[in-house]
Amino acid sequence: MAAVFDLSPIRHILVVDDDRELRGEIGRYLADYGFVIHMAADGLAADRVLAAAPIDLVILDVMLPGEDGLSICRRLRARGAAAIIMVSAMGGEIDRVLGLELGADDYLAKPCSPRELLARVKAVLRRQSDGRRPAIDGAGYRFLGFTLDAARRQLRTPSGATVLLTAGEIAMLNVFLENPRQVMSRDRLVELALGAEADVFDRAVDVQISRLRRKLHAGGDEDIIKTVRGAGYLFDAAVSHR
Repeated sequence: MAAVFDLSPIRHILVVDDDRELRGEIGRYLADYGFVIHMAADGLAADRVLAAAPIDLVILDVMLPGEDGLSICRRLRARGAAAIIMVSAMGGEIDRVLGLELGADDYLAKPCSPRELLARVKAVLRRQSDGRRPAIDGAGYRFLGFTLDAARRQLRTPSGATVLLTAGEIAMLNVFLENPRQVMSRDRLVELALGAEADVFDRAVDVQISRLRRKLHAGGDEDIIKTVRGAGYLFDAAVSHR
């Protein structure tokens, strides 16, 4: 019988938590599922790892010594590289919304089960991979002077500036670009962007839309994503493949 090889890419995960025991538990659990695990106790150590290793996803605690996780999240998102899952004992809706506003791809309240964390990790990485997958003709989309390079997760404005997108943002934008000028409910957006099994609260969808709107404002004064009261959202632009 011919040998069967797993050709899926090896994913590198950085766990940033000042609790050494918890950091180790998370690392060992995820390593059992084939991930390459890197660890850091604070922002400085995390920066050293990020400079040396090809990190795909960062599991980031909020309460850290020195620079806190929210500040680190903001910095990492400005680079537009790795996906980010924030974890915190502060799991209220306001805290989750703040983490998402700063660019996190997901937010989990402590304590969380390893199985739930694994499911969230897989979901975020899947969205990240989908965002890197070239669109239909391998080139991308064009709308209102914008061009989207789906493979690089980059949006170019009419003026030529480059806007980096998170995995969640590009998944949501892809849904809109594939369904222009159609009213999409929150539930439908979540199903198409994140999968039918996704567990996402309504405010998280609104946060993703708000972030997309701000980034699309770089090209003009009008909102491209319209709110349809009581129904959902509509992407008000003609879309073509480039």
